[in-house]
Amino acid sequence: MADRVDENAIVEALERYRKALLMADKAQLDALCADEMTYGHSSGMIQTKSEFVADATSGKTAWISIGFEEQRSRVVGGAAVSRFVFVGESQSGGKVNALRFGAVMVWQMQGGYWKLLVRQGYKL
Repeated sequence: MADRVDENAIVEALERYRKALLMADKAQLDALCADEMTYGHSSGMIQTKSEFVADATSGKTAWISIGFEEQRSRVVGGAAVSRFVFVGESQSGGKVNALRFGAVMVWQMQGGYWKLLVRQGYKL
């Protein structure tokens, strides 16, 4: 039963992450991400937490929609793994871009909260 409660908490954290990206919410992204986070894009670019948060909230890219398909999460001790297919549309430089790629996230319990420690996007 505890694992189910923890898995629900991960699903909720993932939804807060999705909404924070859509709204370019710096405070929420900062709260969700561990200071030690490494953020890998499907393009191969790697960012630290501060680089990711600054980039996601810079206004250079505006998210039109973001969805997570085939979402599944599993808690293992003080860590959790989420996998999903990221689908979305963004606007950058006056151009609308459709995105679809796989993603894996590793969450770690820190100070009573699930924090995003690792995120890696990959091409499908």
